[in-house]
Amino acid sequence: MKPFAISAVAFLAAANLFAAPMTPIKPADYKAPVKVACIGDSITQGAGAAAGKSYPSQLQDMLGDQWKVGNFGVSGRTLLKKGDFPYWNEAKYQDALKSEPDVVIIMLGTNDTKPQNWKFESEFVADYTELVKSFQALPSKPRVYVCRPCPVPEPGNFGINEKNNKEWIKRIDKLAKDMDLGTIDMHEALEKHPELLPDKVHPNTEGAGEMAGAAFKALTGKKAPKLEPAK
Repeated sequence: MKPFAISAVAFLAAANLFAAPMTPIKPADYKAPVKVACIGDSITQGAGAAAGKSYPSQLQDMLGDQWKVGNFGVSGRTLLKKGDFPYWNEAKYQDALKSEPDVVIIMLGTNDTKPQNWKFESEFVADYTELVKSFQALPSKPRVYVCRPCPVPEPGNFGINEKNNKEWIKRIDKLAKDMDLGTIDMHEALEKHPELLPDKVHPNTEGAGEMAGAAFKALTGKKAPKLEPAK
């Protein structure tokens, strides 16, 4: 009887699944390029930054051609299924699943701080858990990172506020620990630089660059390279 055979792709997917959540990712361990899906709202989409300078775009520039970063952000969307504009209902969510990513970066929760959404706050962790599992169930078995959302300098804007944001951070930290997920601290990347969030919510181009740098370090274990300033 022949020994049990496992395809190289399946082997790599399995190895990725059981890797420590913050172990640096090595492109050589993947079928090139490493596919990254960035899930989020307007901050991920790139509102506030110059055209083509969203944090996923700048992350792509930092990572280089061994990686392929997809931006699946949709403005105004919530993680909460009962929020006013749930990410769950978006074609971009389905597109992200169909892309069968190797890495998923989730940054949602900012719009969930709004008063009309906060009334469903008790369902945040359950909905987040389900979203993570929907990616973990993919054949590609992606490494999932959850982000501490960007800070909201007082007094906030659009109903978005830092008080509720910090409560999300506590729950996201516990979720990451309970589910053995990677974390990316977008809050720390910007909290000492409120000037990079001119409307109190959306990072500008430089702010998006700081976010990209935080993601780069989490994915690779290396300090982010300096990019050429936007012209």
